[in-house]
Amino acid sequence: MGTRIVDSADVSPEANIGDGSSVWHLAQVREGATLGQGCVIGRGAYVGTGVQMGDHCKVQNYALVYEPARLGDGVFIGPAVVLTNDTFPRAINSDGTLKSADDWEAVGVTIERGASIGARAVCVAPVTIGAWATIAAGAVVTKDVPAHALMAGVPARQKGWVGTDGVPLVQDTEDPTRWQCPRTGTMYVVEDTTISQVENS
Repeated sequence: MGTRIVDSADVSPEANIGDGSSVWHLAQVREGATLGQGCVIGRGAYVGTGVQMGDHCKVQNYALVYEPARLGDGVFIGPAVVLTNDTFPRAINSDGTLKSADDWEAVGVTIERGASIGARAVCVAPVTIGAWATIAAGAVVTKDVPAHALMAGVPARQKGWVGTDGVPLVQDTEDPTRWQCPRTGTMYVVEDTTISQVENS
């Protein structure tokens, strides 16, 4: 398939861009970053040094994915999302000198397979977003998120569950441990903070 990198994009020759991936106008992909197959990096997006991205990820316009973020296959990063990497940010040291790369330790955000981060959401490192979870637009995530969780607000709190197609699940009125996708009919069972799909439902 080949890759598509437009002329105005700034892609390091030390980055690894997977087959079929596209990097659009004014985007920057830093040294050592790895994009899997079929990824899309939108206009003005930033992918930091050494960031690891699986296959078929989408990073929408002006999103900032700071190192050492790790994205699984099929992760969606909405427009203007920020994945931070500094728990205690400062521009200067206590003696007034400008901080350098050696004066702090980067911590990352991990996003597992199929999860989606809505527009302008912020994930404050270090956090892990579970597989197929959905973070609502504008949310601020400060704690780990379970798989399939629907999170919203500042700070983000769980509002429900979502299926693999992203549609919020509906709780069974007779059995509160059972949740169903209204689109596909797929059934899930929740135990504490763990959700699992019921086979052949």
